[in-house]
Amino acid sequence: MTATRTPHAAPDPTPRPIVRLALADEGATADLARRLSVLLVPGDTVLLAGPIGAGKTTFARALIRAAAGNPDEEVPSPTFTLVQTYATPRGEIWHADLYRLGGPDEVAELGLDEAMTRAICLIEWPDRLGDLAPGAALTLTLDAGPVAHEARLEGDARWAERLGAILD
Repeated sequence: MTATRTPHAAPDPTPRPIVRLALADEGATADLARRLSVLLVPGDTVLLAGPIGAGKTTFARALIRAAAGNPDEEVPSPTFTLVQTYATPRGEIWHADLYRLGGPDEVAELGLDEAMTRAICLIEWPDRLGDLAPGAALTLTLDAGPVAHEARLEGDARWAERLGAILD
């Protein structure tokens, strides 16, 4: 995994690239998820963006298993259930897949707005959130490349500081 940092000026709440990573294979994606899992606390939201097949669910599964301390934890895709919840030593984790939703009005019915204040939330297809996306969220965008996948992490200055602990 190769990291390239984006320099930061004065703290600014506007989301911007923090780091870009080349992920050589599924193992590198899982390693990034494991490292990020130790930083997350209830109230944190990670928005998982990228096209179908980019590794969003693979990343979420690895993060949930790491946070649960169980590499064999069953972590089904929430594509049809929309949300799966997990009790972990790090706190409750909500894994949502919003692909089948039409927009923000349908998100309210899931209870995600409350969950984002009290649980760790991993949200695939965050574009469906619209204005409900928390401004303090970390956005992880995954893209499949010709040789490796690329991960782009974006967030505010607080995320830059927090991520420094796992990316150095």
